[in-house]
Amino acid sequence: MPNLDITNTFSLGARQVRRMGYGAMQLAGPGVFGPPKDRDAAIAVLREAVACGVNHIDTSDFYGPHITNKLIREALHPYADDLVIVTKLGAVRSSDGGWLPAQEPEDLERGVHDNLRNLGLDTLEVVNMRMMGDVHAPSEGSVEKQITALAELQQRGLIRHIGLSNATPTQIAEAQRIAKIVCVQNHYNLVHRADDALIDELAAKGIAYVPFFPLGGFTPIQSSALTDIAGTIGATPMQVALAWLLQRAPNILLIPGTSSVGHLRENLQAAQIKLSDEILAKLDAIGRANG
Repeated sequence: MPNLDITNTFSLGARQVRRMGYGAMQLAGPGVFGPPKDRDAAIAVLREAVACGVNHIDTSDFYGPHITNKLIREALHPYADDLVIVTKLGAVRSSDGGWLPAQEPEDLERGVHDNLRNLGLDTLEVVNMRMMGDVHAPSEGSVEKQITALAELQQRGLIRHIGLSNATPTQIAEAQRIAKIVCVQNHYNLVHRADDALIDELAAKGIAYVPFFPLGGFTPIQSSALTDIAGTIGATPMQVALAWLLQRAPNILLIPGTSSVGHLRENLQAAQIKLSDEILAKLDAIGRANG
């Protein structure tokens, strides 16, 4: 069973979390909708993650909807003192599984209460405001209304810290004028590098960057060069892609998701891989070729 390095951490709000975390999205049914195929297996994955040292779990009440949060509560409540559960707001699900924007202040307050109830918490540690621009790509537009609403919920003690998801640098700057932003969660991986400059800017400010789809998401990374590199060091291509992210910048926190205990362990082992400068250069070349 892989055990995570307790010294390899970064700040997330007021807490230090291990840089290899877990994303709960895949615990819901197909299309992140409905219950899991195997509820016992989903519970086992969550418990195994924490047993291996994961203390950062990413979720949302629109996964399912309500499914993953209820699974987290069933598997892990009462929560360990060092466990940080991060959720996100900004969408709801239609009856057929569609993703609908829910960005008004009343939507956000309702979402906070849903998360609190389904997770069994009195306060949400970190809430990411998920902008619903171009689905998996940020698009410009003011975030003042949403961040102001979250800041008011923060003042009421329902939220401790605020983050942004699917956001542009302009939106991040606007949000920072309203409230302290502790993390940004955007699409980024070895072959999707649009946020390179942003990551470095956030690192200089001590702000966490949490890449979603770190392995490509619904379209896993495909690269013969990556496969060849992985073979030379006795790792899987996905382990190498995760290890590259950990070495890319110190403020990157990973939340790869899976519904399999075996796959979870494989992902966590990536935290023990140290890539040489030569291999890092080859991996960077893959990213540039796909940029």
